[in-house]
Amino acid sequence: MSLRHSYTLIAPFYDAALNAATRHARIRSLAPLNAELPGRVLLAGVGTGLDLPHLPPQHDYVGLDLTPAMLQRSRRRAGALRYQPVLGSALALPFGDARFDHCVLHLILAVVPDPARALGEALRVTRPGGTLLVFDKFLRPGQRAWLRRALTPLSMRIATRMDVVFETLLAQTPDACLEHDEAALAGGWFRRLRLRKRAAR
Repeated sequence: MSLRHSYTLIAPFYDAALNAATRHARIRSLAPLNAELPGRVLLAGVGTGLDLPHLPPQHDYVGLDLTPAMLQRSRRRAGALRYQPVLGSALALPFGDARFDHCVLHLILAVVPDPARALGEALRVTRPGGTLLVFDKFLRPGQRAWLRRALTPLSMRIATRMDVVFETLLAQTPDACLEHDEAALAGGWFRRLRLRKRAAR
C-alpha cells in the first residue's frame, strides 16, 4: 500500500488519534517561531493541519502534503493565517533552493521511506541560517528496540516507521547543525529537535 493510499484512508481518523496526544509537544516545538521576524515557513507533511492553530501570525506558511484529503482538512485549520496548501512529496520538494526561512518537520521523517532524503530536501529549500523544527519518534544510537524494529516492515506499509535513528540522518546531512534536543513523549521515544542550516562557506 502506498503512502498516498494509506493516508487517504486514515485521514478521517487521523485527528482523533493524534491531536490530544501530541498537542502539547507540537506547541513547544513551534514556540521558537514566535520570536522570529516575519518570514516564509514550510510545513513539510502538514497532514490535516494540527500545527496550524499553534503558529504565530507574522509568517507566510506553505503546507505540503502527499494527499488531497489531508490538505483539504488543513485548510479548515488555517484561520486567518497566510497559508498556502501544496500537493507534493517531502522526498522531492517542488520548491527552489533556499526559498524558506524555516521548515517544520512534524511526524514526517519517520513516515517517509527515505528519511535522510526528506531531511536533505528540507535543508535544500531552507536558507542558510534558517531553522528546522523536528518532532518525531526516533531510536537512539545502539538502541536495540527489537520489537519496534521487527514491527517496522508492517507498520511502514500502513502509516509509519519505528526504526529511524536521528543521529544516522544527521550524519548524512553535513549542512545541518543540531542546536536543541529533548525528550517529548513516550519516555523519550518522541523527541523535539531544532536544527540550523549552516551558512554557506
